[in-house]
Amino acid sequence: MLNNFSHCLRLSLYLALSFSILLTGNVQAKDTVIIKAVGTWGYFTNYQKHEGPFWNKRIAAATNGEIVGEINPQTTLGLGGSEIMRLVKKGVFDFAFGLPAYVSPESAIFEGADISSLVQDIKVQRKVADAYFPTLARAFKAKYNAKLMTLYPFPSQMIWCKKPVKNINELKDKKIRVYLTTLSDFVESVGAIPVNAPYKDVPQALQSGKVDCAITGTMSAYTSELYRDAPYGFTLRVGWGLAFGAMNLDKWNILSKQQQTILSQEMETLTEQMWQETAKEDAIALACLSNGPCTIGENGKMQFSEPSSDDLAIRDRLALEVILPRWAARCGPECATNWNRTVGKLLGMRAEIKLQ
Repeated sequence: MLNNFSHCLRLSLYLALSFSILLTGNVQAKDTVIIKAVGTWGYFTNYQKHEGPFWNKRIAAATNGEIVGEINPQTTLGLGGSEIMRLVKKGVFDFAFGLPAYVSPESAIFEGADISSLVQDIKVQRKVADAYFPTLARAFKAKYNAKLMTLYPFPSQMIWCKKPVKNINELKDKKIRVYLTTLSDFVESVGAIPVNAPYKDVPQALQSGKVDCAITGTMSAYTSELYRDAPYGFTLRVGWGLAFGAMNLDKWNILSKQQQTILSQEMETLTEQMWQETAKEDAIALACLSNGPCTIGENGKMQFSEPSSDDLAIRDRLALEVILPRWAARCGPECATNWNRTVGKLLGMRAEIKLQ
């Protein structure tokens, strides 16, 4: 009798334990991971077409609801940008899209994939981004406890002015809006005056005379109707506005291997889409800013001055003699040596620190 009672008790305990394990397993399987993300500017197409839909819709569909994203642009959240990766490090956000301008003040290493005036073709810029990706991945991990997941471009950065600029020499003494130190190096190298300003302040800065010209991307110039305050474009490419997407490593590590694989694959697809889209948008924006066929709205009727072969030769010389050495000095010998082994090898250039 006692033996039967003991057997029944053990069986009851086993069934209870099994049910508990099964129940716990089901709960864990149904747990949803929420990713709190922040994007770039809500009024630009990168957020509207790519960053926002990726986290708000696409990732939930790809994971059958196991991962759900919640993203808002920095403009909606009232953020300036420079604080974003520090907030990711603290876990306030799990993921952020952003620009090197947000992080380069803490280390010039973050500028290395988009140094002003070095790259004129988006296909080459893609190769540069791929070559420098491992370097940036190490930097994001060390400084922000973050996993770098993507590098993608905004449309090419050009110069938009209140008055005509017909060649590179006519930029001299003009006050030009910049957002990166490497762009300041370009502006100073042509004898102009760099003025750091958030993009939201650019129209007022142009109207008040604080700046004479502004550097920004082709599509952002169009969608923000910059042509109303700066009706003249000098279509010299001085950068690509290369952006990043990075995730808090603690959040990444709570994902299962399968979830990590899916998220990585979806991010790779997103990256490819953004590179392809940017190449198309560059041409569309230039047509819409001027008098070309425009499929997305009214024409800006800007007057363009295209750089001559002499302008391009001057830009190349300044890149080698001024812009690249200044960046190398900020970043240091080890950083410059690494750049020479990666991007420099690809471009056939060297970053040399000039002795004073």
